[in-house]
Amino acid sequence: MRTEFSADQLRRPEIAEMESILRKCVHCGFCLTACPTYAETGDERDSPRGRIYLIKDMIESGAAPSKGAASHVDRCLGCLACQSACPSGVDYERYIDIGRAHLETVHTRGVPDKLLRWLLSAVLPHARRAAFLFSLGRMARPFLGILGGRLAGMAARIPAATPRGNIYERKQSFSADGSARLRVVLAPGCVQQALRPSINDASVRILRRLGAEVVIAGDGAGCCGALDHHIGKDAKARQFARANLAAWTARDDEQRIDYIVTNAAGCGTQIKGYERLLGGGDAQAASMAARARDVTQVLAELGLPAGTPKRLPDVIYHDACSLMHGQGITSEPRQLLRDAGFTVREIPGKHFCCGSAGSYNLMQPGMAAKLLTRRLRAIDDAVAGIADRCVIATGNIGCMEQLASQTDIPVVHTAELLDWATGGPPPSGLEPL
Repeated sequence: MRTEFSADQLRRPEIAEMESILRKCVHCGFCLTACPTYAETGDERDSPRGRIYLIKDMIESGAAPSKGAASHVDRCLGCLACQSACPSGVDYERYIDIGRAHLETVHTRGVPDKLLRWLLSAVLPHARRAAFLFSLGRMARPFLGILGGRLAGMAARIPAATPRGNIYERKQSFSADGSARLRVVLAPGCVQQALRPSINDASVRILRRLGAEVVIAGDGAGCCGALDHHIGKDAKARQFARANLAAWTARDDEQRIDYIVTNAAGCGTQIKGYERLLGGGDAQAASMAARARDVTQVLAELGLPAGTPKRLPDVIYHDACSLMHGQGITSEPRQLLRDAGFTVREIPGKHFCCGSAGSYNLMQPGMAAKLLTRRLRAIDDAVAGIADRCVIATGNIGCMEQLASQTDIPVVHTAELLDWATGGPPPSGLEPL
């Protein structure tokens, strides 16, 4: 792809990197058929190829983007299906990140949009703040629903109750059952702790059962930074990354850490990209990012014990985009579920994002709802005639909440099912099965 960046622009490392990414694009169009938003609108500006041009033109011109151009960039899910489909190796993940960060500095947003972005950035990366916001939201839900739009979308996703779990305090260490085979730090997530702390509880139980000593982060650790990173607030995302790296390194200095374990796919993708987020050449970031693993990767390495005989539901496995495209993990969760005694059923047709995409369903509720409808139709085809004995499993809290908002089929985390099958309690909502 031809570019016309000025010499001054190319002195900026991110623009030089952008140009190298652009030169790989051969306009083949494979990305279009993989893109969920293009599938809905048919507008090439809502496709990866279209957004590549919009961002390039925006930066080359040096001018503020039009409202229309900005809206097409904002509408990108960041699902990375296009990157998996691209035969030329275009690094769309990095490209869209650069574009979003640039948009954040040059685009003048309306007051409602500014307030929403401020609220999401100020609250959701902090578990206790998120839990408090959900408590307030439950009281205001009837009024938010009447107002419609984004507020109605947010109201629909406020949990009916804030569940309690055992793993809120970070200064905790859990010994392995028997001889320790691994020592891992579990990144507990942020909003996940408020929405479904049982995921962390199940993860700790099954990791210990398989021989891992589990440490819950350390002083200063917190959000992975993904939410801020994906809305262009890179400076704040880097602050989160450095705080986590410092906390994990302190734990590593005490005793060698084998892996940084995540059970939220979006967090895992973010942590695995810490070295690039911090500009490269950061030895601490490189060391920890290289040790980042999704919980299913670690469980597959440890190997499951024989499951306890019990009646298990069929599992419809939904690939979280950040796990499938961001980390290239598709086989491990399925094989683990089969090894545990579950029958795994595939969702027919092309895989499309469910519309969660971090905070996307809060900022783009209209498009998110269309994508959710598309995904649930495919799931309905998979469970035809057996819906009463099925459960949907996935590896990301955002997908869980998105899918559960419009289906009566229980939606649970893969780790919860694996824990249950190997001796733990049944996930919430599955007790009658």
